[in-house]
Amino acid sequence: MSSDMKPVSLRRVFHIPGYDPIHPRRYRELYRSESAAQAKISGYEIVVQGGAPEDSFHWSVQSRIDGQAAQARIDVLVWSDIVRASMAQSIAATYWQLVQTASIYISTGTLRRLMWLRKGPIIAAFYPVGMLLGQLLLAVLLGWWLGGVVQTGLNAAVVATGLDGGIIAAAVGWLALLVKLGILGSVMVFALRWFKAQDKRLFAHYLMHDYAFSAQHLGATPPALDTRLATFTDQIARALQDPVDEVLVVGHSSGAHLAISVVADLIRDKRLPVDGPKLALLTLGHVVPMVSFLPRAKHLRADLAYLATQDALTWVDVTAPGDGCCFALCDPVAVTGVTPPGKRWPLVISAAFTQSLSPARWKALRWRFFRLHFQYLCAFDRPKDYDYFQITAGPLTLADRYRDRAPSKSRIDVPASKYTSLALP
Repeated sequence: MSSDMKPVSLRRVFHIPGYDPIHPRRYRELYRSESAAQAKISGYEIVVQGGAPEDSFHWSVQSRIDGQAAQARIDVLVWSDIVRASMAQSIAATYWQLVQTASIYISTGTLRRLMWLRKGPIIAAFYPVGMLLGQLLLAVLLGWWLGGVVQTGLNAAVVATGLDGGIIAAAVGWLALLVKLGILGSVMVFALRWFKAQDKRLFAHYLMHDYAFSAQHLGATPPALDTRLATFTDQIARALQDPVDEVLVVGHSSGAHLAISVVADLIRDKRLPVDGPKLALLTLGHVVPMVSFLPRAKHLRADLAYLATQDALTWVDVTAPGDGCCFALCDPVAVTGVTPPGKRWPLVISAAFTQSLSPARWKALRWRFFRLHFQYLCAFDRPKDYDYFQITAGPLTLADRYRDRAPSKSRIDVPASKYTSLALP
């Protein structure tokens, strides 16, 4: 540690998850197991203890890294209840969401703009559409086939009895058709329910709900979530009054753009105390363009432009090309087309999965796309300069950890000038 760096002895961390209906306990247990694995690999000490029941779900961490002791309290800012409410949809409602969401992204030009970026998240965006339509097609074909078998059997029975002419045969023919249609409907319902029961492995319904949640207000924050973000801002503002060295806000996946808005409101409303703790923002595996490209995402675009020039914080954005569910190495400010004069943030760095994971580990995880999307919160067996546990519980502030990294440009697939049309008022 350089002599001009002030070590962190106490830190508050606020983790904003992505679109995840699971209880926040999952994040504590993930942190407990993965921090122990990383500590063993990297040769430092870390101990995780559950927090006492309070208004928020949290845990405490004690570490000793490079001879320096540090403590942290990590709070999960919960919005999983809002996620669960948005997922309480019937199968028919999910297919209606598919139609609505697809029409929004296509008619507003958002899909066209997204396709200029990384191909991985676009494939992920098409996945639930293709999977749900495929499930529907299979259900129809199976029902039509079984119904046809029964219809053929009834017609054959009429022929066998010698009643294949006249009113009786016609009546049986109509009855066979009705039976076929009834079987078709019943099989479709059964098959689609079975497919939905497998969604813990297929993720088609889950991702459709995720995209529909972002698109339902054309990028504007839903009222229930807007109220919750105000609560998050209040919680972080109170922590900034505590005698700690750093307050770190972490946003993962869809939680990244929520964290951006929360921190922007915090600074804009002048809620940072003079000579208070260092404020830091860490965004992981972001999908910001999925929202910021939508026409009514004016607040988010304003927040991106505002944070990009602020001296009051350090903002580091971490993604990896190996994560097919994020917009890897795409500066969320630049690609949204809202780059202001004097832009400083974010510092864009790569978690470089193919380098920070051993060949054997990378081979085991390479096709587990959703597991890879959580790798930012997990241990690396060949760690480079990104270590989630040293960032959240170690003796260095985020600013000091990356102080020697030069400001990086977004590594996007097309010239940045193409994005200027997105800077909507």
